[in-house]
Amino acid sequence: MNTTVSILFYIKRAKANSQGISPIYVRVTVESKRFEFSSMKYVNIEKWSIEGNKVKGSSEEARTINSHLDYLKNQVLEAEKRLFKKDSKVTSESLKNEMFGCQERTRTLIPIFIDHNNKIKALIGKEYAPGTLERYETSLKHTKDFLMWKYNITDIDILKIDHAFISDYEFYLRTVRNCANNTAVKYIKNFNKIIKICLANHWLDKNPFANYKSKVKEVDRVYLSEEEIQEIINKDFGTDRLSLVRDIFLFSCFTGLAYIDVKNLTKSHVSIGIDGEKWIFTHRQKTESASKIPILPVTQMIIDKYENHPQALNQDRLLPILSNQKMNAYLKEIAAVCNINKELTFHIARHTFATTVTLTNGVSIESVSKMLGHKNLRTTQHYAKVLDKKVSEDMKILKDKFSSSFKLNTKEV
Repeated sequence: MNTTVSILFYIKRAKANSQGISPIYVRVTVESKRFEFSSMKYVNIEKWSIEGNKVKGSSEEARTINSHLDYLKNQVLEAEKRLFKKDSKVTSESLKNEMFGCQERTRTLIPIFIDHNNKIKALIGKEYAPGTLERYETSLKHTKDFLMWKYNITDIDILKIDHAFISDYEFYLRTVRNCANNTAVKYIKNFNKIIKICLANHWLDKNPFANYKSKVKEVDRVYLSEEEIQEIINKDFGTDRLSLVRDIFLFSCFTGLAYIDVKNLTKSHVSIGIDGEKWIFTHRQKTESASKIPILPVTQMIIDKYENHPQALNQDRLLPILSNQKMNAYLKEIAAVCNINKELTFHIARHTFATTVTLTNGVSIESVSKMLGHKNLRTTQHYAKVLDKKVSEDMKILKDKFSSSFKLNTKEV
């Protein structure tokens, strides 16, 4: 072990009495972390040598005190040796406990995880959404199940969590729980937050994630084409239920708002924007980032259609939206009726806004990112990658330009 232990003797001048007699203290430092204790010896401030780290001179008093300090130094070094023999890690806490016979506190994983989740629960509606708590509760359950599966225990000392533990946990998620790659990575990421709490509190000296690497695989985002949007717009469903779901879905297609953000909209969120036209001003519940979206004609028609709807008026909502589960169930009916061979969900409307409605029609990626409420432009760039049609249109402009600018001699050689 390469642990460095340093020992310093010093006097506490702040505790000196009226005669200038001060207590001598011992400071033990292990890798920048330290603890202190009294030597139970006292000396006049003028007789203490800061450079020599001892009492000055060779008087009886000096020899007695300095001998005692040497004894204490040996006690520290002997405690260090005992830890080495036990193959225990030498830390300021373990050395202190070895010297004074204290039982080192054992911190276990599950109570720390539960405390973390309880704090999130207390901050729902302030800093966190209910879905965040649900994800961490699921992560906690998977962690408990893994401990039982792998070690047949209900909890574990956090000092026993190492790289092998992380690797085995990921293996468990992918095999026993049958999680897809991105799902497994997200659960591991949630677990990593608990480890970071332990590191921040100095309960762990080594990060078990130090050599761990995982990568989220990019998923093709499903979105509707212009033709599919038009098919949904033109279809006469014959029932108010499906017509309502269609309208709310289209509202999201032309605003980019997620389900919960549409649900949270009230009339007060519609105001006049910088251009003198109507805009929607809101904040995404997921990230709390601002979304400012100009209202397109089709969006305004949907707002006007449901302006006096009883459910919207009674619940103080801009639109009479159903539950997310019902919306998704009815959207599957709509897809079937419209012969759209895609797993239609409400969130596809957000993808459609980002691709078919905006980026494909030349809206800059910066503007799209701002309207979607993304905190990072890279998040928006995922949508741009799938737009082969836009690439084709952009390159056609380049082809036309180069066809007249560059002429290659095609004569055979």
